[in-house]
Amino acid sequence: MITADRDAFRAALPEGGRLIGLDVGTKTIGTALCDAGWSFASPALLIRRTKFQKDKAALADLIRQQQVAGLVIGLPLNLDGTESPRSQSTRAFARNVEDLGPVFLWDERWSTQAVTRTLLEQDASRAKRAELVDKMAAAYILQGAIDALAAQ
Repeated sequence: MITADRDAFRAALPEGGRLIGLDVGTKTIGTALCDAGWSFASPALLIRRTKFQKDKAALADLIRQQQVAGLVIGLPLNLDGTESPRSQSTRAFARNVEDLGPVFLWDERWSTQAVTRTLLEQDASRAKRAELVDKMAAAYILQGAIDALAAQ
């Protein structure tokens, strides 16, 4: 199941459970995990993209190890809310990992910019920012989604 509807996603996970947030890029996949009560999200691994089957296997291993119930994938929309070629690529990725659990697509506009601004304020070096930004963006995406899911 792939949805952008909060109620449908919650219905797919009646018992809650841990969620994984994904910031899917062309070179990396940033990941974040939340607790089973959907209170807080934390950055996790950075998966460097190679071949899709290897990327999916690494993601499946993390999901199994962390007992993840569902996936939250950041959907990169244009500023006006329309879809872009990257949005379509992300939807294709979601279709290809749908067998790993229910997928919730979450608007990720501004996530990378917000995280980059935070890292700049902390005076992180360019190399450090490059290493952290994707998994921190995944945590930002996941936190927004769990805040919205818990508000219902």
